[in-house]
Amino acid sequence: METSSAYDAVMKAGAAGGGDAQEAKESSSPVESLGAGEPAAVVTGDIYCLTVIGQIEGHMVLPPQNKTTKYEHVIPQLVAVEESDKIDGLLIILNTVGGDVEAGLAIAELVASMSKPKVSVVLGGGHSIGVPIAVAADYTFIAESASMTIHPIRLNGLVIGVQQSFEYLEKMQDRVIRFVVEHSRISEDMFRHLMLNTGEMAKDIGTTVVGRDAVKYGLCDEVGGLGQAMKKLKDLIRERKEIRPSSALARVPQPGVIQ
Repeated sequence: METSSAYDAVMKAGAAGGGDAQEAKESSSPVESLGAGEPAAVVTGDIYCLTVIGQIEGHMVLPPQNKTTKYEHVIPQLVAVEESDKIDGLLIILNTVGGDVEAGLAIAELVASMSKPKVSVVLGGGHSIGVPIAVAADYTFIAESASMTIHPIRLNGLVIGVQQSFEYLEKMQDRVIRFVVEHSRISEDMFRHLMLNTGEMAKDIGTTVVGRDAVKYGLCDEVGGLGQAMKKLKDLIRERKEIRPSSALARVPQPGVIQ
């Protein structure tokens, strides 16, 4: 492994001293500067893992200290997954506080429109606009301790205080509600009730649902983690492979038969 080789270099340099020590120090800079070893090598397989973490960045660039998921990076990845013959399924890992509404909906719509099997897992949190991304998959898991916050859309910055602004905001809200309802088992009335709840949060309106409550309301399909998500995704991939050959065979013109 690369980590062990870097460690051996440091040990040899310590014994030799001088310039070799400086070279070894530079080669092991990821360990010393970041306090952690090098990441594990990515195992080549037929499942692509997409992580949605931190804040979903939209048309405005967020400050550098914010951990972000940039939608202009995610969208090409999803297109590549759909196009690749070597990838059979998509695993989405979410731990996000939400972010830009239109960027989040763009990612969610793209995930939902993919033909390949996809499974999502909410770890930590899948809040705000992260909810549509989570439910866009074919099957959604949520960890026992994970949570999802449902609240009305907010606007920041300069807002013109006219009727048209409020109507636009309401239309944006309806887009989110319609998408979540169409891609999960929650009803529109229940989603609006959770979104407009005034007794759950101290400084805001909305509801935070945790683990099994998210399953009970119909936002997620099952409580589980990585192992369950991988098993479900492999089952969906196997089902898709079993269906495709028969359907493809049915489309092949038979000799002497007029199609």
